Amino acid sequence: MSLALYRLGRFAFRHKWWFVATWLAALVALGALVGAVQPKFASSFELPGTDSDRAMTILREEFPAANEQQTEASTSILVAADDGLTNHTQQIDALVVDARQLPQVVDPQTVANPVTVAQARPELASTVLGDNGTVGLIQVRQDIPADELTAEDKEAFESLLADHRGSGLEVEGTGSLMQVMEVGGAAELLGFAVAFIVMIVAFGALIAAFIPILTAIVGVGISILLLTLSAAVIDIQSSATAIITMLGIAVSIDYALFIVSRYRSELNRGDGRELAVGRAVGTAGSAVVFAGLTVMIAVAALSVVGIPFVTQMGLAAAVAILIAVLGAITLIPALLGVFGRFAFTPRVPGIRHGDESDDQPSNGLRTARFITRYPWPTAIAGLVLLAVAAIPMSNLQLGLDTTTDSEYNATQLLKRGFGEGINGPLLVTVSDADGGDIAPAAGAVVDEIATLDNVANPAQIMWIGNGSGPVPAHDGATAALITVTPEQSPSGEATHDLMEQIRAIDASAPAGAEIHVGGQTAIMSDISATLSSSLIPFLVLVVGLAFIILMIVFRSILVPLVATVGFLFSVCATFGAAVFVFQEGHFGLIEHPAALNSFIPIFLVGVVFGLAMDYQVFLVTRMREEYVHGRSPKDSVIIGYQHGARVVTSAAVVMISVFIAFMLAPDTFARMMGFSLAAAIFFDAFIIRMIVVPAVITILGEWAWKLPSWLDRILPNVDVEGTAIRELTESDDKAKSVTTANGGSR
Repeated sequence: MSLALYRLGRFAFRHKWWFVATWLAALVALGALVGAVQPKFASSFELPGTDSDRAMTILREEFPAANEQQTEASTSILVAADDGLTNHTQQIDALVVDARQLPQVVDPQTVANPVTVAQARPELASTVLGDNGTVGLIQVRQDIPADELTAEDKEAFESLLADHRGSGLEVEGTGSLMQVMEVGGAAELLGFAVAFIVMIVAFGALIAAFIPILTAIVGVGISILLLTLSAAVIDIQSSATAIITMLGIAVSIDYALFIVSRYRSELNRGDGRELAVGRAVGTAGSAVVFAGLTVMIAVAALSVVGIPFVTQMGLAAAVAILIAVLGAITLIPALLGVFGRFAFTPRVPGIRHGDESDDQPSNGLRTARFITRYPWPTAIAGLVLLAVAAIPMSNLQLGLDTTTDSEYNATQLLKRGFGEGINGPLLVTVSDADGGDIAPAAGAVVDEIATLDNVANPAQIMWIGNGSGPVPAHDGATAALITVTPEQSPSGEATHDLMEQIRAIDASAPAGAEIHVGGQTAIMSDISATLSSSLIPFLVLVVGLAFIILMIVFRSILVPLVATVGFLFSVCATFGAAVFVFQEGHFGLIEHPAALNSFIPIFLVGVVFGLAMDYQVFLVTRMREEYVHGRSPKDSVIIGYQHGARVVTSAAVVMISVFIAFMLAPDTFARMMGFSLAAAIFFDAFIIRMIVVPAVITILGEWAWKLPSWLDRILPNVDVEGTAIRELTESDDKAKSVTTANGGSR
């Protein structure tokens, strides 16, 4: 492989303008296609094979009006006053008048002062007034799909609430208008800015620092445009763009950094630019290919979870990684050809330029010598530090909550006046597969639900059918819909238990009846359960496949084993840090502590395992390269560390910067994910890869690079060390020497 990449790098260098034009043409063409087709991302959540999916299927088929209502924008306005809402009637009336002017309000007369409603219809008082008349609820439904609301709609609604807040009256909102995703961009810009600074420090030159940034912009742009275009033919969630942006920026810059750094190292040996590019792509490029392959396997394996939008995210991320790899081995050598002798200009004074020689003092050399001199204490200290960081993991709690931070005050008022579950009803369907009369079964189910704990207003539970006549349409009904409001939080354990209890009623229902529970609360609960049950199979698949790849790369069993065990330490430490910050609320990084999002563990394992193996490949392949070419085990660790430490440090800082920048995002999930990924890269890159791994390899000595002969014959030899390149260039040098000695003829 190294020889093929060597030739590809030289070819791209010679035909630089053709390669650059091809990449830019692809970017422009995809942009034009997206503009012409204007595809839209899907907004529906599907969880095939689950109980909630079957319930929602019945809802769509038998209760189309109720199903459509589920997709329309619905927002709750909470008003509260400690001295009683009756003392603020005029203020609330003014609020109601303005709320009725929101776009496409369904039946504006239903948007009413809760005090007035309670006085006119006492039977509804408990649904609109709570906490002894100090909390009121105003429902606003709009004839607009919730996913079509814009950031401008949210801003206008928040202004409306602010205009009527004050004089002792609290006015808060929750629901569709408050859940509109705000336009991002700040995180990406900050990530690029920090990455550019890191590149300047790494290369000591402005143009060289700009090359990885340019590659990342082109690669991420193409990836997102491809994802957007695919939404025209398949259902793609818009949330998939977040992981593409986050991962695409980080790995594109990292891979470009490794290629350009090796190119500079080869230039310092005195080779010409074309030969240096070929050597860089053949050696560092081989590491990039296998590192990228490991990340692709890790994220693509998310498809085993069985959740469509998780599969989409994983496959989309795999495509982004593939494009980043292709950019590193084709666009980077072309750009190095374009900039030519100006690639490492203008130089920034005060920053070290170029790679150090093997014996020149540097921080990397000093650290390597210390680690190899004291390998046991170093390895133990690193692992103990991670173990301590992992301690809070014992309190790990997972959950899915769709409410945003901006809705927190409103949800607290809901809890105070009406119970936490009012915004998370369970939609229970009762159906007869034979098309018989569902009334007996529906009545029995209603009676049974009324006896369960955690049910709000059990006496008011009723069922509606799909029969003839006006609602409740019981006549001739073959399917029933029952709305059950929990008393506790939609994401709480008590509500999950209630859902399972309702599903268990099936055993006591009349023969032929089927009971399913759907709605957003049930869907989120099923998603959380699916994620939890899939984590171990996913981990086994990812680790198993990556272990095989690492054996091929390192021609070793122990080095991949050390890499994998080290990853488990860093992941546990990351979970501990995330619990400490987000669940327990330390350091004030989150205003409202909450359970970790259920998506975090599986995404963290998939993404971070791939990235951790990146650093393992980039750092340890140089050690193996030195060992294969005759260095002692200890010297190979020192030299490999010295040459790899600076570039791996720079790459890790870039990754951490990109991920930590996402903590600027408005939603808690993005902040949790950004922090968790940044913490994982810190623990894995700086403690496991740069301290524990070299220490353990030093302890293992010759055994680190041993491989049973039978396994050596089975595994393909990909020559990541570039032995074929060295032999080819050495033979070329000998041929040139013979030609020169013979006066130009052999």
